[in-house]
Amino acid sequence: MNPSNQSSAKNLNLRAQVIKTLLAVQNGQSLSSVLNQHINMVSERDRGLYHELTLGCLRQWYSLKAITLPLLTKPLDNEALESCLYLGLYQILCTRIPVHAAISETVNAAKQLGFEPMSGLVNAILRRVSRETAEFETALNNTHGLPSWLFKRLKKDWPEQVGPLCQALKQVAPLTLRVNERQVSRDEYLDILDEEQIDARECEFSDVGIVLRQTGNITLLPGFEAGGFSVQDEHAQLCATLLPDLDGKVVVDACAAPGGKTAHILERFNPKKLIAIDQDPKRIVRIGENLERLALNLDNVEILVADATTWQAQEPVDCIVLDAPCSATGVIRRHPDIRLLRQSTDIAQTVALQQQILQQMWQQLKVGGTLLYITCSILKAENEQQMIKFFAEHPNAKEIKIAADWGIEQIHGRQLLPSDQSGDGFYYCRIQKIA
Repeated sequence: MNPSNQSSAKNLNLRAQVIKTLLAVQNGQSLSSVLNQHINMVSERDRGLYHELTLGCLRQWYSLKAITLPLLTKPLDNEALESCLYLGLYQILCTRIPVHAAISETVNAAKQLGFEPMSGLVNAILRRVSRETAEFETALNNTHGLPSWLFKRLKKDWPEQVGPLCQALKQVAPLTLRVNERQVSRDEYLDILDEEQIDARECEFSDVGIVLRQTGNITLLPGFEAGGFSVQDEHAQLCATLLPDLDGKVVVDACAAPGGKTAHILERFNPKKLIAIDQDPKRIVRIGENLERLALNLDNVEILVADATTWQAQEPVDCIVLDAPCSATGVIRRHPDIRLLRQSTDIAQTVALQQQILQQMWQQLKVGGTLLYITCSILKAENEQQMIKFFAEHPNAKEIKIAADWGIEQIHGRQLLPSDQSGDGFYYCRIQKIA
């Protein structure tokens, strides 16, 4: 997008910078791929607001779309106009920004980006909503806030839970730490946070998890540099509690980047060998960085750039942790751009890829070994149905039931759904090779 009268990026107002980011996501770029470049164009003091407006708009995107439709005489066939409108509406309905500032700054942004002909329509719609705020707030809260294909799937998969589930996906996920037990116990770290007057509480299900009740710069928390903790969702932390004793064992963490589960295994066990593989060279660098910061013993750790659909182990493997590529529908709260980026056609492709990886990894596992299958999806096609197919095709596989007080028991495995002030959507199934 290069309107001829667009001024240089540095002269754009904050709303124009947000609109450019929203347009990039609408055009299929992930937020993480453009965020650093875009936020560098924003002055230091405005970065908090830029972040809140960008993530908030993406989080409420389909809700804003639903309440905008009745206001239009013809469909919005224009991505820039959509971004301008939703940004304006988000400020009026979801923030404390004064209404007159929200409207004038957003209309100015449209002009600065070369969309002057649309600025009148943007102005008119935002003014109308500002006069009828209560009605529009109610309408916004009553929407499911998802693309229609995803809502239909969730309604089919989770008919009883779909209402609360959609509302939970609109929330901001809590910030959760996993304490590095090699350095400090959870109780000790809670005391340290308390002394610093940082408001925190224990997680409900993870015995090493802490939820922070306030946001801030993680790197400034006590013990960050020394490796006292990692940031990891509570439901992701449950992985290590589902593994057998891995002391002296050969373990593979497949699709390992950025290394949260790799680190947790090393915090809890002393494996003979731990091989972490991932096919993304950029993300795999982060595994090493994270393990070094946590001051973990790396003598028996191999970190490899490898494709899990073809990788061959050099020796029989006792345990495989397979955090499979998935739709990431369970982590939409943390990555709200998924709402716009994921398409219904992606699901069948993802399911096929998961099958390939499962097939390849299963061959590397020795008899008596354990494979823990994990996704951060809330779609049954990637989880329960994937496992039904796997067990039907592998008579040498036996499920080891997970006895737990969390999640919903499935035909195979257990499903955690994202819930308010708790963890994200995760699925776990534990499989033993019996022949």
